[in-house]
Amino acid sequence: MNDPIRFGVLGCADIARRRTLPAILREPTTELVAVAAREQAKARVFAGQFGCAAAADYRSLLSRPDVDAVYIPLPAGLHHEWVGRALEAGKHVLVEKPLTTRYAHTVAMVESARSLGLALMENLTFLRHGLHSAVLDLLEGGEIGELREVNAAFGFPPLGPDDIRYRPDLGGGALLDTGMYPLSAARLFLGPELEVVGATLKLDPERGVDVSGSALLSTPDGRTAQLTFGFEHAYRSDYVLWGSEGRIVVERAYTPPATRRPVIRLEHEEVRRELTLPPEDQFANTLRAFVGAVAVAGQRAAETVEICARARLIDEIRVKAGQPRVRLPHEV
Repeated sequence: MNDPIRFGVLGCADIARRRTLPAILREPTTELVAVAAREQAKARVFAGQFGCAAAADYRSLLSRPDVDAVYIPLPAGLHHEWVGRALEAGKHVLVEKPLTTRYAHTVAMVESARSLGLALMENLTFLRHGLHSAVLDLLEGGEIGELREVNAAFGFPPLGPDDIRYRPDLGGGALLDTGMYPLSAARLFLGPELEVVGATLKLDPERGVDVSGSALLSTPDGRTAQLTFGFEHAYRSDYVLWGSEGRIVVERAYTPPATRRPVIRLEHEEVRRELTLPPEDQFANTLRAFVGAVAVAGQRAAETVEICARARLIDEIRVKAGQPRVRLPHEV
Protein backbone atom coordinates (compact mmCIF):
# COMPACT_ATOMS: atom_id res chain seq x y z
CA MET A 1 0.00 0.00 0.00
CA ASN A 2 1.41 3.38 -1.00
CA ASP A 3 -1.08 5.63 0.78
CA PRO A 4 -1.09 5.76 4.59
CA ILE A 5 -4.00 4.32 6.57
CA ARG A 6 -6.10 7.27 7.76
CA PHE A 7 -7.15 6.88 11.39
CA GLY A 8 -10.06 8.26 13.34
CA VAL A 9 -10.08 7.85 17.12
CA LEU A 10 -13.11 7.18 19.33
CA GLY A 11 -12.26 8.43 22.80
CA CYS A 12 -9.52 10.40 24.53
CA ALA A 13 -8.10 7.79 26.89
CA ASP A 14 -4.73 8.20 28.54
CA ILE A 15 -3.22 5.24 26.65
CA ALA A 16 -4.16 6.96 23.38
CA ARG A 17 -2.54 10.21 24.47
CA ARG A 18 0.66 8.66 25.82
CA ARG A 19 1.43 5.83 23.41
CA THR A 20 -0.88 5.09 20.49
CA LEU A 21 -1.47 8.51 18.94
CA PRO A 22 2.22 9.51 19.11
CA ALA A 23 3.00 6.21 17.36
CA ILE A 24 0.39 6.94 14.65
CA LEU A 25 2.01 10.33 14.04
CA ARG A 26 5.50 8.84 13.80
CA GLU A 27 4.67 5.96 11.47
CA PRO A 28 4.91 6.79 7.74
CA THR A 29 2.17 4.23 6.94
CA THR A 30 -0.43 5.83 9.23
CA GLU A 31 -2.08 9.23 9.40
CA LEU A 32 -4.21 10.76 12.16
CA VAL A 33 -7.31 12.44 10.71
CA ALA A 34 -9.81 13.07 13.50
CA VAL A 35 -10.74 12.34 17.09
CA ALA A 36 -14.13 12.19 18.82
CA ALA A 37 -15.14 12.26 22.48
CA ARG A 38 -18.33 12.26 24.55
CA GLU A 39 -17.78 15.98 25.04
CA GLN A 40 -16.74 17.91 21.96
CA ALA A 41 -14.74 20.38 24.05
CA LYS A 42 -12.51 17.52 25.17
CA ALA A 43 -12.15 16.35 21.56
CA ARG A 44 -11.06 19.86 20.54
CA VAL A 45 -8.34 19.90 23.19
CA PHE A 46 -7.14 16.45 22.18
CA ALA A 47 -7.24 17.34 18.49
CA GLY A 48 -5.26 20.50 19.13
CA GLN A 49 -2.60 18.51 20.93
CA PHE A 50 -2.17 16.09 18.03
CA GLY A 51 -2.88 18.34 15.05
CA CYS A 52 -6.03 16.66 13.73
CA ALA A 53 -9.74 17.46 13.37
CA ALA A 54 -12.31 17.19 16.18
CA ALA A 55 -15.46 15.34 15.14
CA ALA A 56 -18.81 16.39 16.57
CA ASP A 57 -19.43 12.94 18.06
CA TYR A 58 -18.66 9.24 17.55
CA ARG A 59 -21.21 8.77 14.77
CA SER A 60 -19.91 11.79 12.89
CA LEU A 61 -16.42 10.37 12.96
CA LEU A 62 -17.59 7.00 11.64
CA SER A 63 -19.34 8.72 8.73
CA ARG A 64 -16.21 10.53 7.53
CA PRO A 65 -15.09 9.31 4.09
CA ASP A 66 -11.50 10.32 4.84
CA VAL A 67 -11.25 7.78 7.69
CA ASP A 68 -10.11 4.28 6.69
CA ALA A 69 -9.65 2.81 10.15
CA VAL A 70 -10.81 3.51 13.68
CA TYR A 71 -8.79 3.19 16.87
CA ILE A 72 -11.04 2.59 19.90
CA PRO A 73 -9.60 3.25 23.37
CA LEU A 74 -13.03 3.53 25.00
CA PRO A 75 -13.85 1.74 28.28
CA ALA A 76 -14.13 -2.02 27.76
CA GLY A 77 -17.88 -2.04 28.35
CA LEU A 78 -18.41 0.15 25.26
CA HIS A 79 -16.26 -1.89 22.88
CA HIS A 80 -18.95 -4.25 21.63
CA GLU A 81 -21.26 -1.43 20.59
CA TRP A 82 -18.67 0.76 18.91
CA VAL A 83 -16.61 -1.98 17.30
CA GLY A 84 -19.87 -3.16 15.75
CA ARG A 85 -20.82 0.33 14.57
CA ALA A 86 -17.35 0.92 13.12
CA LEU A 87 -17.44 -2.34 11.17
CA GLU A 88 -20.93 -1.54 9.90
CA ALA A 89 -19.54 1.80 8.69
CA GLY A 90 -16.92 -0.07 6.67
CA LYS A 91 -13.96 0.87 8.87
CA HIS A 92 -11.05 -1.33 9.86
CA VAL A 93 -10.76 -1.46 13.66
CA LEU A 94 -7.89 -1.42 16.14
CA VAL A 95 -9.40 -1.68 19.63
CA GLU A 96 -7.84 -1.65 23.07
CA LYS A 97 -7.99 -4.92 24.95
CA PRO A 98 -10.26 -6.63 25.66
CA LEU A 99 -12.00 -6.63 22.30
CA THR A 100 -15.30 -7.05 24.18
CA THR A 101 -16.25 -8.11 27.72
CA ARG A 102 -17.99 -11.33 26.58
CA TYR A 103 -16.72 -14.34 24.64
CA ALA A 104 -19.91 -14.54 22.56
CA HIS A 105 -19.64 -10.86 21.58
CA THR A 106 -15.97 -11.26 20.69
CA VAL A 107 -16.73 -14.20 18.40
CA ALA A 108 -19.55 -12.21 16.78
CA MET A 109 -17.29 -9.20 16.10
CA VAL A 110 -14.53 -11.38 14.67
CA GLU A 111 -17.02 -13.08 12.37
CA SER A 112 -18.50 -9.74 11.32
CA ALA A 113 -15.06 -8.40 10.39
CA ARG A 114 -14.27 -11.57 8.45
CA SER A 115 -17.50 -11.44 6.48
CA LEU A 116 -16.97 -7.76 5.64
CA GLY A 117 -13.32 -8.20 4.67
CA LEU A 118 -12.17 -5.76 7.33
CA ALA A 119 -9.18 -5.90 9.67
CA LEU A 120 -10.01 -6.22 13.38
CA MET A 121 -7.16 -6.27 15.89
CA GLU A 122 -6.94 -6.22 19.67
CA ASN A 123 -4.34 -3.68 20.80
CA LEU A 124 -2.50 -6.06 23.15
CA THR A 125 0.81 -4.55 22.15
CA PHE A 126 3.28 -6.51 24.26
CA LEU A 127 2.81 -9.53 22.01
CA ARG A 128 4.37 -7.51 19.17
CA HIS A 129 7.62 -6.82 21.04
CA GLY A 130 10.60 -8.79 19.75
CA LEU A 131 11.57 -9.64 23.33
CA HIS A 132 9.03 -12.45 23.45
CA SER A 133 10.06 -13.87 20.09
CA ALA A 134 13.61 -14.02 21.46
CA VAL A 135 12.34 -15.93 24.50
CA LEU A 136 10.50 -18.36 22.22
CA ASP A 137 13.70 -18.93 20.27
CA LEU A 138 15.54 -19.75 23.51
CA LEU A 139 12.81 -22.22 24.48
CA GLU A 140 12.80 -23.90 21.09
CA GLY A 141 16.59 -24.09 21.25
CA GLY A 142 16.38 -26.10 24.47
CA GLU A 143 17.95 -23.41 26.66
CA ILE A 144 16.02 -24.56 29.76
CA GLY A 145 15.14 -28.07 28.65
CA GLU A 146 11.45 -28.93 28.57
CA LEU A 147 9.09 -26.20 29.76
CA ARG A 148 7.19 -27.28 32.87
CA GLU A 149 5.52 -24.14 34.19
CA VAL A 150 4.79 -20.49 33.41
CA ASN A 151 4.42 -18.10 36.33
CA ALA A 152 3.18 -14.70 35.16
CA ALA A 153 2.08 -11.59 37.05
CA PHE A 154 0.91 -8.08 36.31
CA GLY A 155 -0.22 -5.70 39.01
CA PHE A 156 0.10 -2.14 40.23
CA PRO A 157 -1.02 0.09 43.13
CA PRO A 158 -4.63 1.25 43.59
CA LEU A 159 -6.02 3.61 40.98
CA GLY A 160 -7.56 7.02 41.49
CA PRO A 161 -11.06 6.83 43.01
CA ASP A 162 -12.75 8.01 39.79
CA ASP A 163 -10.86 5.68 37.45
CA ILE A 164 -13.19 3.94 34.98
CA ARG A 165 -11.64 0.58 35.84
CA TYR A 166 -13.61 0.72 39.07
CA ARG A 167 -16.88 1.07 37.11
CA PRO A 168 -18.74 -2.25 36.63
CA ASP A 169 -21.13 -0.57 34.17
CA LEU A 170 -18.15 0.26 31.93
CA GLY A 171 -16.60 -3.22 32.03
CA GLY A 172 -14.13 -2.48 34.82
CA GLY A 173 -12.17 -4.89 36.96
CA ALA A 174 -8.69 -6.34 37.24
CA LEU A 175 -9.32 -9.50 35.24
CA LEU A 176 -10.16 -7.64 32.03
CA ASP A 177 -7.57 -4.92 32.58
CA THR A 178 -4.48 -6.66 34.00
CA GLY A 179 -5.35 -10.35 33.76
CA MET A 180 -5.17 -10.27 29.97
CA TYR A 181 -1.38 -9.87 30.07
CA PRO A 182 -0.27 -12.92 32.09
CA LEU A 183 -3.00 -14.97 30.42
CA SER A 184 -1.66 -14.06 26.98
CA ALA A 185 1.90 -14.86 28.06
CA ALA A 186 0.76 -18.29 29.23
CA ARG A 187 -0.86 -19.05 25.87
CA LEU A 188 2.19 -17.77 24.01
CA PHE A 189 4.51 -20.23 25.73
CA LEU A 190 2.25 -23.17 26.57
CA GLY A 191 0.12 -23.22 23.45
CA PRO A 192 -3.54 -23.49 22.51
CA GLU A 193 -4.62 -26.39 24.74
CA LEU A 194 -4.59 -24.46 28.03
CA GLU A 195 -7.68 -24.88 30.18
CA VAL A 196 -8.63 -23.18 33.42
CA VAL A 197 -8.31 -25.52 36.43
CA GLY A 198 -9.16 -23.03 39.16
CA ALA A 199 -9.42 -19.31 39.82
CA THR A 200 -10.18 -16.71 42.44
CA LEU A 201 -11.25 -13.08 42.13
CA LYS A 202 -11.29 -10.60 44.99
CA LEU A 203 -14.34 -8.37 44.75
CA ASP A 204 -14.45 -4.83 46.08
CA PRO A 205 -17.98 -4.79 47.58
CA GLU A 206 -18.30 -1.03 47.43
CA ARG A 207 -17.30 -0.69 43.79
CA GLY A 208 -18.66 -4.01 42.54
CA VAL A 209 -15.56 -4.97 40.52
CA ASP A 210 -12.75 -7.45 41.00
CA VAL A 211 -9.55 -5.72 42.14
CA SER A 212 -7.23 -8.73 42.09
CA GLY A 213 -7.17 -12.38 41.25
CA SER A 214 -5.24 -15.49 40.36
CA ALA A 215 -5.76 -18.50 38.13
CA LEU A 216 -4.27 -21.94 37.57
CA LEU A 217 -4.29 -23.30 34.03
CA SER A 218 -3.04 -26.60 32.65
CA THR A 219 -2.35 -28.35 29.36
CA PRO A 220 -3.50 -31.94 28.76
CA ASP A 221 0.07 -33.19 29.39
CA GLY A 222 0.25 -31.51 32.80
CA ARG A 223 2.25 -28.35 32.13
CA THR A 224 0.84 -25.47 34.17
CA ALA A 225 0.49 -21.71 34.27
CA GLN A 226 0.04 -19.73 37.48
CA LEU A 227 -1.31 -16.23 36.87
CA THR A 228 -1.60 -13.32 39.31
CA PHE A 229 -3.04 -9.89 38.56
CA GLY A 230 -4.66 -6.86 40.12
CA PHE A 231 -4.53 -3.22 41.12
CA GLU A 232 -3.81 -3.38 44.82
CA HIS A 233 -0.13 -4.37 44.61
CA ALA A 234 3.35 -2.97 44.39
CA TYR A 235 4.19 -2.75 40.68
CA ARG A 236 5.05 -6.08 39.06
CA SER A 237 5.13 -6.96 35.36
CA ASP A 238 6.95 -10.23 34.71
CA TYR A 239 6.94 -13.86 33.76
CA VAL A 240 9.14 -16.82 34.68
CA LEU A 241 9.47 -19.92 32.51
CA TRP A 242 10.54 -22.93 34.59
CA GLY A 243 12.00 -25.81 32.66
CA SER A 244 13.57 -29.18 33.34
CA GLU A 245 17.07 -27.66 33.17
CA GLY A 246 16.70 -24.00 34.14
CA ARG A 247 14.60 -20.86 34.18
CA ILE A 248 14.01 -17.83 31.97
CA VAL A 249 13.05 -14.65 33.83
CA VAL A 250 11.69 -11.52 32.12
CA GLU A 251 10.88 -8.39 34.11
CA ARG A 252 9.00 -5.31 32.88
CA ALA A 253 7.52 -7.71 30.36
CA TYR A 254 4.23 -6.09 29.34
CA THR A 255 4.54 -2.30 29.25
CA PRO A 256 8.17 -1.35 28.58
CA PRO A 257 8.93 2.20 27.42
CA ALA A 258 10.03 2.40 23.80
CA THR A 259 13.53 3.37 24.99
CA ARG A 260 13.97 0.41 27.35
CA ARG A 261 16.55 -2.25 26.49
CA PRO A 262 14.82 -5.46 27.61
CA VAL A 263 16.80 -8.06 29.54
CA ILE A 264 16.32 -11.83 29.52
CA ARG A 265 17.80 -13.58 32.56
CA LEU A 266 18.83 -17.22 32.20
CA GLU A 267 19.30 -19.31 35.32
CA HIS A 268 20.92 -22.75 35.45
CA GLU A 269 21.56 -23.97 39.01
CA GLU A 270 24.16 -21.52 40.34
CA VAL A 271 24.95 -19.95 36.97
CA ARG A 272 23.14 -16.82 35.81
CA ARG A 273 23.61 -14.78 32.66
CA GLU A 274 21.73 -11.98 30.98
CA LEU A 275 20.89 -11.20 27.37
CA THR A 276 20.19 -7.53 26.62
CA LEU A 277 18.13 -6.74 23.51
CA PRO A 278 17.69 -3.53 21.51
CA PRO A 279 14.80 -1.22 22.48
CA GLU A 280 11.55 -1.46 20.51
CA ASP A 281 8.30 0.48 20.38
CA GLN A 282 5.64 -2.22 20.67
CA PHE A 283 2.90 0.28 19.79
CA ALA A 284 4.63 1.07 16.50
CA ASN A 285 5.08 -2.66 15.87
CA THR A 286 1.36 -3.19 16.42
CA LEU A 287 0.47 -0.39 14.00
CA ARG A 288 2.67 -1.97 11.33
CA ALA A 289 0.98 -5.32 11.88
CA PHE A 290 -2.42 -3.65 11.64
CA VAL A 291 -1.48 -1.90 8.40
CA GLY A 292 -0.42 -5.28 7.06
CA ALA A 293 -3.81 -6.76 7.95
CA VAL A 294 -5.57 -3.87 6.21
CA ALA A 295 -3.43 -4.47 3.12
CA VAL A 296 -4.74 -8.02 2.76
CA ALA A 297 -8.32 -6.82 3.36
CA GLY A 298 -8.91 -8.69 6.57
CA GLN A 299 -7.47 -10.31 9.67
CA ARG A 300 -5.16 -13.29 9.58
CA ALA A 301 -6.72 -16.51 10.86
CA ALA A 302 -4.11 -17.06 13.59
CA GLU A 303 -4.82 -13.62 15.03
CA THR A 304 -8.58 -14.19 15.24
CA VAL A 305 -8.06 -17.59 16.87
CA GLU A 306 -5.97 -15.96 19.59
CA ILE A 307 -8.47 -13.15 20.17
CA CYS A 308 -11.31 -15.62 20.66
CA ALA A 309 -9.23 -18.01 22.76
CA ARG A 310 -8.27 -15.25 25.18
CA ALA A 311 -11.91 -14.21 25.50
CA ARG A 312 -12.97 -17.80 26.20
CA LEU A 313 -10.36 -18.23 28.93
CA ILE A 314 -11.35 -14.92 30.54
CA ASP A 315 -14.94 -16.17 30.73
CA GLU A 316 -13.75 -19.49 32.18
CA ILE A 317 -11.70 -17.75 34.88
CA ARG A 318 -14.76 -15.73 35.86
CA VAL A 319 -16.89 -18.88 36.07
CA LYS A 320 -14.29 -20.85 38.04
CA ALA A 321 -14.02 -17.95 40.48
CA GLY A 322 -17.78 -18.06 41.00
CA GLN A 323 -18.31 -14.48 39.94
CA PRO A 324 -20.60 -14.15 36.93
CA ARG A 325 -19.92 -11.24 34.64
CA VAL A 326 -21.86 -8.06 35.38
CA ARG A 327 -24.48 -7.35 32.72
CA LEU A 328 -23.86 -3.97 31.13
CA PRO A 329 -26.67 -1.43 30.60
CA HIS A 330 -26.75 -1.72 26.78
CA GLU A 331 -26.85 -5.54 26.76
CA VAL A 332 -29.94 -7.63 26.35
